[in-house]
Amino acid sequence: MNPVKVNKLGVVLFQLGGPDSLEAVEPFLYNLFCDPDIIDFPFARLAREPLARLVSSRRARRVQDHYSQIGGKSPIRELTELQASRLESELRNFLEARVLVAMRYWHPLTEEAVRQVLDYQIRTLVLLPLYPQYSVVTTGSSLNEWERKFPPRHPVDVRTVRDYHTHPIYIQALVERINEGLAEFRKTNGSALRFPSDVHLLFSAHGVPESIIKAGDPYQAQIEATVGLVRERGGWPNPHSICYQSRSGPGRWLGPSLHEALQSLASTRSERVLVVPVSFVSDHVETLYEINIEARELAERLSIQQFHVTRGLNDSPTFIRALADLVLNRQPPRANLVLG
Repeated sequence: MNPVKVNKLGVVLFQLGGPDSLEAVEPFLYNLFCDPDIIDFPFARLAREPLARLVSSRRARRVQDHYSQIGGKSPIRELTELQASRLESELRNFLEARVLVAMRYWHPLTEEAVRQVLDYQIRTLVLLPLYPQYSVVTTGSSLNEWERKFPPRHPVDVRTVRDYHTHPIYIQALVERINEGLAEFRKTNGSALRFPSDVHLLFSAHGVPESIIKAGDPYQAQIEATVGLVRERGGWPNPHSICYQSRSGPGRWLGPSLHEALQSLASTRSERVLVVPVSFVSDHVETLYEINIEARELAERLSIQQFHVTRGLNDSPTFIRALADLVLNRQPPRANLVLG
């Protein structure tokens, strides 16, 4: 029998999760629409589960089609586990660490990560959401679920990273991806310009209902702060705008939508567009289908001549260093130790 390994530091990466097969789409959607931080209204406790069953069954076929066009499943588990592996390796340059993954709506679920924390007898724990900008429906939901699943009064020192939308190494990671994207335009037209200045930078973030923002959620302000810092660091003279995607419910949502933004650009005869998925740290259905397939098709119909999308941060070495810096300093952006 192997002895239990005691780790000096544990890190839990929180992420949305995604279906690992077409058959998993409907239960994934059910878990999503059962989230009390997503679906909340008077008497929601009684109606939430029946409503989630109804909505998930109605949406499953359409969403399955989206996933079928990107390989039949979400790549987010593999990418998040790769990020965890890279982060663990980076941290072990400084201390003994174990990095775990807790997905909100599909495996490995939060309770699975909780069991691992207990099994490894971790005594110091950093909770690190893979959402750079805070919202109650993303980071808030993941942390609330952790509180529901983790044993009360367990002797572990927990440190939480709430957001890191201004973290300088994270900003640099985004700048690097945008420079890669702009390089695609140079390849296409043979230009020797370092920065093709006519390319419109369209920053696309996951949408949230306007009611959440009006209630005090900092998400929109943090998206705008990130974009401002990225543009300042990148130094590009390009025009830019911000839009929101992935609307999934009734009511007014943050706008303009990705489709509305493209229509607006076409109306002003913008011919070259680089979409930057600013609130996403991994490629998944929102980037691979909604932007790279659906929005691309719309751009072609609108006669936008060149349309590119930046790669997700994924296992970018710079992004991994940003995560390591957050862990080592426990809370952003006050850094006592800066990695690069």
